[in-house]
Amino acid sequence: MSGAQVIAERINAAFEKFSGEAFAYPKPEEKQLTQSFQDSAELLPEDAPPGEVITKLSKLNKSLRDFSALVVEAHVVLRYAQVSKIFLSSKRDLEQSYVWSEAYLVPTTRRDGVTRTLYKSFSGMKGLEILSEMESEVEPTAKAACKLLDAKPIPPGEYEIICSPDAVGIIAHEAFGHGVELDMFTKNRAKAQEYMGKTVASPLVEMRDGATAARQVSSYLFDDEGNLGTDTAIIEDGILKSGISDALSAALLGQPATGNGKRQAYSHKAYARMTNTFLAPGTDKLEDMIASIKHGYIIEDAEGGMEDPKDWGIQVSFTYAKEIVDGKVTDNWVAPVVMTGYVPDVLSAITMVSDDFRLYGNGACGKGYKEEAKVSCGGPYIKTRARLG
Repeated sequence: MSGAQVIAERINAAFEKFSGEAFAYPKPEEKQLTQSFQDSAELLPEDAPPGEVITKLSKLNKSLRDFSALVVEAHVVLRYAQVSKIFLSSKRDLEQSYVWSEAYLVPTTRRDGVTRTLYKSFSGMKGLEILSEMESEVEPTAKAACKLLDAKPIPPGEYEIICSPDAVGIIAHEAFGHGVELDMFTKNRAKAQEYMGKTVASPLVEMRDGATAARQVSSYLFDDEGNLGTDTAIIEDGILKSGISDALSAALLGQPATGNGKRQAYSHKAYARMTNTFLAPGTDKLEDMIASIKHGYIIEDAEGGMEDPKDWGIQVSFTYAKEIVDGKVTDNWVAPVVMTGYVPDVLSAITMVSDDFRLYGNGACGKGYKEEAKVSCGGPYIKTRARLG
């Protein structure tokens, strides 16, 4: 018996342990498809001597430490992955190969018993050219880490705020990202299913997700179930339009799969997962947004967040914010900063959206408490109102 026959026997034996009803769902129609995606990078990691890479990282680390005596510790991190996948079925012959990289500058400062850590991140569908991007950011990052030592706690309250693209990305990811993963709809665990076709945000808001919606670390030709990546409009003109799906949730809901079936590894189940999730840019200028605020804050450097898809609560943390007084950014920094609220309230309060746009692909997203997958998020600057503390 061949190896393939042995595997087939094991699969059949495993399925016989379950009732057929447990797997009864509409079978999606598979169309004939043959495609290939081969991406390129300026400098592939395997083409560089490891010693040369370590030398460059060590130099960056030393530059951070030498900036000031206040820098008591520094970390420089580089990660990359060469992704090569094929998907074969009776009708599909797909292959893809690409590389993504991510890196961090992480200085820690200390003075008079106060310790602060700042993370500056870099990412993209690229190779070791990411190291060159890091060099110009050493001094600004170390300087900001030292400035954080002067930051005071923010007086809790509701403020007019401007969120940076990094902060907007976390809001998009946590506010609606998890809540529109359609496997949550099949389990009645998402409030969003009650609001499809309804207004949930300011008419200025357009939110998108998709492997082809942008080029960052979660861009690909096809997902882990052999469905092509797409560009999905989740919110358009403030109206909730669509969710994102894996093959199973799409079949159960009678919808086309959006190419969001992703698994942590070959040994894990595929779930409906985000890819590149972001708010689309608008037409406003950042300087006009700042000038429009009498008293508020511009929020920088997102750290993380949590969402409650069932009730639409959100809590997002940021490293720091700068105070705005009479339309000017002051030298008064506050840290740390936590935003809380009801998702539609935060998004409906958006009154300005900048023409800037940036995506960040550092870290990974967990499905519940496990199942990590590579994602990116971002957007423009936005002006809104929110509760900070």
